[in-house]
Amino acid sequence: MGSFSFFDKYVKIVDRTDTIKYTGQVIAVKGLMIESKGPRGVIGEICRICIGTEGESVLAEIVGLEDTTVRLMVYGDTKGIEIGDEVIASGHVLEVPVGNGLLGRVIDATGKPYDGKSELAPEDYYPAIASPPNPMERKPVNRRMMTGVRAIDSLLTVGKGQRIGIFAGSGVGKSTLMSIIARNTNADVNVIGLIGERGREVLDFINRDLGVEGLKRSVLVVSTSDQPSIARLRAAYVTTAIAEYFRDQGKDVMLMFDSVTRFAHAQREIGLATGEPPAQRGYPPSVFDMLPKLLERTGTNSKGSITAFYTVLVDGDDMDEPIADKVRGTLDGHIVLKRSLAQKQHYPAIDVLASISRLSKRVSGPQTLKAVQQVKRWMADYAQQEEMILAGVYQKGNSPEIDIAIEKHQAIEEFLCQEEREHVTMEDTLQKLSALSGIEIPESEYVESPAVKR
Repeated sequence: MGSFSFFDKYVKIVDRTDTIKYTGQVIAVKGLMIESKGPRGVIGEICRICIGTEGESVLAEIVGLEDTTVRLMVYGDTKGIEIGDEVIASGHVLEVPVGNGLLGRVIDATGKPYDGKSELAPEDYYPAIASPPNPMERKPVNRRMMTGVRAIDSLLTVGKGQRIGIFAGSGVGKSTLMSIIARNTNADVNVIGLIGERGREVLDFINRDLGVEGLKRSVLVVSTSDQPSIARLRAAYVTTAIAEYFRDQGKDVMLMFDSVTRFAHAQREIGLATGEPPAQRGYPPSVFDMLPKLLERTGTNSKGSITAFYTVLVDGDDMDEPIADKVRGTLDGHIVLKRSLAQKQHYPAIDVLASISRLSKRVSGPQTLKAVQQVKRWMADYAQQEEMILAGVYQKGNSPEIDIAIEKHQAIEEFLCQEEREHVTMEDTLQKLSALSGIEIPESEYVESPAVKR
């Protein structure tokens, strides 16, 4: 048995090796696009372009076919590629090395180590592009996921297997919110995709935001903004495939994806380069076809769950721009970060009234729901009259509801604000919510599945 396990990885390599080698030659380099005569291949297949005579090569993916012309996009720099360079088909689409050895590691868009540590010893390979779970085999979402963010765990409760978007303009606190969730969640594994991020932010996120303890149970997939669009695109699929592997092991996975907007930008670059016509605001139709196919892969299946947080960078704080609109309609809820709150140093800058968690009622106890409704009612009453209150026009006594909303406003603000390093438990959150609302929440609702105990 010991000898079998020793040779097992070599057997897998042999099984994945294509014994028939199909080759072609580069005939044109057009910006992001490489054209070659041959090899025989399919859309999505990985090829290797041999550069010069020094034995160097670069990976590329087939993105278009026309007669004998194959269009490829490289995962690296096109520098050095010339007419006549050999193109060798691998015989398979992009596959991701998976296994428990990924925990604590940082990898790139092709599944290779990005952290300078040892090579990965994968237990298996998962296809980067896969179909969503059969909807008839998905387990219901009926367990609560703790995020460690008081505003979310109380007023926007998230269930295990729920998919939710974080919508915000630039510099409003998306990455900071994600780091709080990554450190404090009760998920078994974190899978974090940093797609199109600034290079500076990668180490900042790992060292400052995630920390040593957070990294131990996390896998990071990184494709920075300077990398080719195909690398940014495929990094999104690699991130999702790794989360699917851990879900298939029966684990509760927290997937954090930053950001969907840059994924869409990468596909826009590829679509326009391959001749697709621009549609909504310059986005080709393929972008709107690919988004739900990617987002629907997360959630529950018959074995485990992937709770997914997708950040969406809304251009000019426009919540109705095409990508934001498409994502909002696909996911199970949205959290809106508001610039005016951030400017007031209200962190996290969550606009509770503009946000919604569609599954919160399934995973919260009845008394918790009553407390949430009461606090939101006070917030709505205050927001409706805020201009008059701040201008001094509103006279106390005109409305008992508004009077109590004014009285509770400061306490609600203090409840929703949270320091970045503040550790918050679900018990602490619900106790404070109970004290704030005046509605008693029994200890039986502190558990993971309080809704089933009604």
